[in-house]
Amino acid sequence: MLFNSFAFVVYFLPIVLVVFYALARWRKLKLAIAFLLVSSLFFYGYWNPTYLPLLIGSIALNHILGQRIQRATPYSPLARRLMQVGIAVNLGLLGYYKYAGFFVANLNSLIGTHLPSPTIVLPLAISFYSFTQIAYLIDAYRGEAHDYDPIVYGLFITFFPQLIAGPILRHDQLIPELEQRRIFVFSQRNVAIGLTIFILGLAKKVLIADTLSPWVAATFDQSATVSFYQAWFGALAYTLQLYFDFSGYSDMAVGIGRLFNVKIPINFNSPYQARSIADFWRRWHITLSDFLRDYLYIPLGGNRKGERRRYTNLVVTMLLGGLWHGAGWTFVAWGGLHGVYLVVHQLWARGRCWSPGWFGRGVTFVAVVMAWVLFRATEVGQAQDLWFAMVGGRGFEVSLVMPIAVPIAVWVRGVVLLGLLLVVWFAPNTQAIAQRFQPTGRWAIALGAIGALTFLAMSQPSEFLYFQF
Repeated sequence: MLFNSFAFVVYFLPIVLVVFYALARWRKLKLAIAFLLVSSLFFYGYWNPTYLPLLIGSIALNHILGQRIQRATPYSPLARRLMQVGIAVNLGLLGYYKYAGFFVANLNSLIGTHLPSPTIVLPLAISFYSFTQIAYLIDAYRGEAHDYDPIVYGLFITFFPQLIAGPILRHDQLIPELEQRRIFVFSQRNVAIGLTIFILGLAKKVLIADTLSPWVAATFDQSATVSFYQAWFGALAYTLQLYFDFSGYSDMAVGIGRLFNVKIPINFNSPYQARSIADFWRRWHITLSDFLRDYLYIPLGGNRKGERRRYTNLVVTMLLGGLWHGAGWTFVAWGGLHGVYLVVHQLWARGRCWSPGWFGRGVTFVAVVMAWVLFRATEVGQAQDLWFAMVGGRGFEVSLVMPIAVPIAVWVRGVVLLGLLLVVWFAPNTQAIAQRFQPTGRWAIALGAIGALTFLAMSQPSEFLYFQF
């Protein structure tokens, strides 16, 4: 079920809210939590009920393993073995469903075999709930997790605002929220703030990201022939499409959480205002960056084993982070490119020749845009074609010198793109707007207008870009 669909906005969300708070009012608190769990499973199964048993089985297995790990001594051999079994099962399922076809295809290409490539439908959100549970098992091994109620643990994994595309939550971020009695008390202010954030996020997705989508496709589908202007137009359009699509989802997740008095961690914080590539990763998909740092980069040695090892760890971490996004060499190359970016940033920062001001912001943004081309491309060759055009390999359009030759539609799209760039570079994000929220008539009118316009544009809801991961 999509957040930007009538089924969700008109039926699912209002019904779940009403029943949840009705059960809470009747002091059926455990039943209210169980109802949220069942609702979240229904939300997931609405997409494809075939993979619902896989999700439930994964939750049950990880909860049992987590309990047994906690009963053992932290860092003991038994706890380590149980943790390793759990991680192996999670990675095994993720590897089979997400990477089996990719592995077989590359094996056939490498050694000339003709093994049949399996046709596997990727289970929705498997990357997210697998990483969430891996983090839980590791924390249980470290003695940092508790013996959680199975229904609460199940809701922690499946809570529908964050189930499909994150954020990747840790148990100590959400479960304490679910165990507090205040979530059962209807709060008019939280509902007002939640609806504000949700409407703004929905508008980002429906009015902006979905509008940019065909502009992006037109450029990437003709990557071998596009001009300098067209290549940059398509790259910037995708940069903005991904921004508003992902930030829109992240806002909606936070907003829906607030409707239930749950504060879901912010996963997106104006990343195109970053002053360095390291700053970018502190702002883009924040919970994934935290996961990669805490459960991969630091266990690999982090920066504790010398400069060379530090740079190797950075590249390896980003390579695996890229592979997490998808089974394709473009994602691996994208992750590796960001690993190189981070190494260069570290070298420059060590030499104190990095400017944290406007120069740093400009260089960071251009580097990110160039990398997004690889992220969006269907193959590395397509990205190379676009890069070739972006650096002037096919020359520079005459229309850039003679503006009168540019069709009016091109000018309109250019103005729209420029306006959106100014928004992501300088405007406050949704969280900053929500902090200044005041329940006044002007707010109500403005949000009502945005909501109505968005609602009218929801005739054909499209999936969020991060659903594919």
